[in-house]
Amino acid sequence: MGFPKISFRVCESRHCPLFRYGDVFQISGIAICMASQDAHSFINTSMVHSPPNRGNCKILNGDLTKIIIEYERADQIPDCMISCSGCTGSIRLEHFRTAAKEDEQASTEGNVGSILRQLNDFGFFRHIDQGNLGNVIKYFKQRACKKNEIILRKGDPGDHFYVIVSGQVDILNDTGIPIATLSRGEVFGEMSLICDENVGATVQTRSDCQLLTIDHKHFKSLVGKYPALQTYFTRLLARRLADSNRVRGDDYASGMIGKLEEIPPEALFQTLNINSKTGILTITQLLKGTARFSFRQGALIKASYAGNKGETAFFDVLREKSGRFKFTPGLPPEDFDAPEIGYFMKLLMEGLQRADEERAAAATS
Repeated sequence: MGFPKISFRVCESRHCPLFRYGDVFQISGIAICMASQDAHSFINTSMVHSPPNRGNCKILNGDLTKIIIEYERADQIPDCMISCSGCTGSIRLEHFRTAAKEDEQASTEGNVGSILRQLNDFGFFRHIDQGNLGNVIKYFKQRACKKNEIILRKGDPGDHFYVIVSGQVDILNDTGIPIATLSRGEVFGEMSLICDENVGATVQTRSDCQLLTIDHKHFKSLVGKYPALQTYFTRLLARRLADSNRVRGDDYASGMIGKLEEIPPEALFQTLNINSKTGILTITQLLKGTARFSFRQGALIKASYAGNKGETAFFDVLREKSGRFKFTPGLPPEDFDAPEIGYFMKLLMEGLQRADEERAAAATS
């Protein structure tokens, strides 16, 4: 008798050269550690069945084999998601169970009941007849996201539509500045699906979020089946265009120019941090040349001055008394995911303490 097979479905694909959204892999096998007196043996019978006509990927096969080793038997793997280790692209897969039809229906009805209670005031679902709402919800899945997680990235293929159940997300422009914030009951990801185009803007979570998501195929089916949804999206597009034009005007007016004689470096840095600014601060006419600092939503992510980088450059500029500064909104795309140099207030307090100690030492010498 063969080992039970379980299925993993591709739920996200980012430039993967082999596999596409919806491809299904089946895996089976066991992985057992055996010990007898002083002898230890490891047995692994993992088998990975790739989708037809897609080829084989050793990297992904290794990732799927690892999860069998973790749970010892394929049929004991719980519902979960995994990401491939990646090469020129990457994919995420979800484990789904092919339960008996009656069990699946009962489970779906239970999930629908718990979701329906949250959706009474959501604009998208108000455009669907109450009698059909249960049939619509069963095509949605729930997804939990952590703060600062990138959900959609500009230029990637659009493959899902999202409804925010709780939390907030930011819509970012090309320079990483939030141009809109969406909250409970609002939606995103629809335009790339409706127009069959790549994602038009990066979407990042502002807080921990609970989302409902539906794939491209079922989304298109819903829009075609319920004409009221077409009216909903037409009005949504008009409102977002108006908001975008207003915010674009605000972006051009958000730069800062001044002198360190008027606002010392520590106060300037604190202003950018407290107001969650995103952009590049350039300070010229310093004793050792020009300094540059990059901020993302108030966090310091890059610093350079007089050949030094990171916190050393930050500490050095805190000692400066004169110079001209200019803050330019926006970051290059490669800085969207750059790590913070350190917790800002801790860096600032350490830098000021160092400056005080140096002044005290100079006074006593």
